[in-house]
Amino acid sequence: MAAPDTREHRAPPEARGERIDQYLAGVFTDLTRSRIRGLIDDGHVLVGGKPVKAAMRLRGGDTLTLQVPPPVAAVPEAEELPLSLLHEDKDLVVVDKAAGMVVHPGAGHASGTLVNALLHRVKDLAGVGGELRPGIVHRLDKDTTGCLVVAKNEQALVALQKSFKGREVSKTYLALVHGVPPAEGRIETLYGRHPVHRQRFTGKVREGKPAITLFRVRQAFDGAALVEVDLLTGRTHQIRVHLAESGHPLLGDTLYGAGRKPKGEAAAAQERLGRQALHAWRLAFAHPRTGKALSLEAPIPDDFAAALTLLAGPEAPPVVEAKQKAPARKKAATKKRAATARKR
Repeated sequence: MAAPDTREHRAPPEARGERIDQYLAGVFTDLTRSRIRGLIDDGHVLVGGKPVKAAMRLRGGDTLTLQVPPPVAAVPEAEELPLSLLHEDKDLVVVDKAAGMVVHPGAGHASGTLVNALLHRVKDLAGVGGELRPGIVHRLDKDTTGCLVVAKNEQALVALQKSFKGREVSKTYLALVHGVPPAEGRIETLYGRHPVHRQRFTGKVREGKPAITLFRVRQAFDGAALVEVDLLTGRTHQIRVHLAESGHPLLGDTLYGAGRKPKGEAAAAQERLGRQALHAWRLAFAHPRTGKALSLEAPIPDDFAAALTLLAGPEAPPVVEAKQKAPARKKAATKKRAATARKR
């Protein structure tokens, strides 16, 4: 069995009064704060040779020992499942997630998840979070398709999480919605869990985290529209909630748009999809190791394309062309993020 990674550090006098978990997160930046908290809880952080609790306050001058055990086998089993990769290198993978695939095993989904598929497909996953398992950086709902990033090692996970939290990642979605919204708009609200329906979220709260969604109508149809959406924040269900509460829920969204019943081609498109009409289309960010700009695009899935054809008509040209060049403003933003990452 491999030996643990043992690290020693002497806290300076000015660290007096700081919580040990917060202090160590600032010292060992290749580990997430939640990972450090777990190591403390498991007795792998010592002060003066003795285990401590996360709430302990440093005296200044303390000798700290942190032991990182070697990764253990992940609980989820590797499964040979269909999985499309848009990009892979030694630090990360970008997956084109299929509709109906849950990201993590959980209640009611012990197998058949993206994690199970990754454990089989990607052979060089390092220890992330203490297990030989994929480092999921962000998530997509079960029925949302498209770009999803996975870190292969803890250093990449930490860097990518900082990029997402710092709004340094460009995330563009395509959505089919009920009705026709204004040509473009910005939805900015506080955001939190619904006070009554606890499985839902809402932008109609007095206290919560900020949530910002930008949208543009790409094409209007009879009773529906194709909308391009940029997320400036990444709250759970954010696009679904913001569009629904602005009067234009997603086609097929049974949680936030159950009361809307489309007619004609819109009804046919919703039936053809059989799920919420949301696709994580484009993703652009600075590579966590090199700072190089990465820009990925997930092809429009077949069911989404078929729904568009029903709305636009079989003789209409494609509403969304594959592999379009990103707008100049997005390219410039991506280059700026890459330069920032290199300076770090």
